[in-house]
Amino acid sequence: MRFSAVALSVISAAAVALAQSGTGDATFYAAGLGACGIFNTDADFIVAVSTSVFDGFPGAGPNPNANPICGRQLTATGPDGKSVTLTVTDRCAGCAPGDIDLTPTAFQQLASLDVGRLHGVTWTLA
Repeated sequence: MRFSAVALSVISAAAVALAQSGTGDATFYAAGLGACGIFNTDADFIVAVSTSVFDGFPGAGPNPNANPICGRQLTATGPDGKSVTLTVTDRCAGCAPGDIDLTPTAFQQLASLDVGRLHGVTWTLA
């Protein structure tokens, strides 16, 4: 029984270490071959996270295709409460630490493309 409690504590601590969240601006970009080595289209519900989040993710190494953040789910919520769940497949070199870059289709779940840059977006990486 004691072993189970210790194992559960270790697993819980690891899950907390991998969970991240942030607040920043959301923008949109033309998808293609992302830093994770996955080709996406503008119709896909994907997200590029800032370089600091991507490169600082636990287990990240010199090969971005092998970054453990790749394929993780991220839920973004706009200032009006609308939310969208996305898959991380790219790194956004032009993003500030809390910013995210979405495909046009994904961005439209939060706001019109006419907005261009949506301020005050919160996100959680599961």
